Amino acid sequence: MVYTILIVLIIIVCVLLGLVVLVQNSKGGGLAANFSAPTQVMGVRQTADFLEKATWWLAGILVALSLAATVSIHRGHAEDPLQTEVQVGDLSPVQQLPAATTATPVATPDGEQQ
Repeated sequence: MVYTILIVLIIIVCVLLGLVVLVQNSKGGGLAANFSAPTQVMGVRQTADFLEKATWWLAGILVALSLAATVSIHRGHAEDPLQTEVQVGDLSPVQQLPAATTATPVATPDGEQQ
C-alpha cells in the first residue's frame, strides 16, 4: 500500500517537474518574458528564481521519493536463494538407485566366467 502511494507521488512530481522545466527558457523567452513590466510584483528575475528553485525542490523530492519507494518494496525472504525454485515431484535432491545385491558373471573371450 505504501509503495503504491509513493509511486503515485513520484508520477505527480515527475509531471510537475516536466512542466516547470518546459516553462523555463534559458534565453529569457519563456514564462519569465511575459512579466517584463517594471511595476510587476514578480519581475523577470523573481520568476526565473522561483522556477529555478522549484526545479531544484522538485528534483530533490523526486530523489527522496525514489529512495523511499526502493526501501518500501516488499521482498520475500527465503533461507536459501536456491529454495525459491519450484520443485515438482519427489522432494529428495537425489534419487538413489537400488543397490545391486548379486554379482553378475562376466564372460571372458576364452569362454571362462569370472
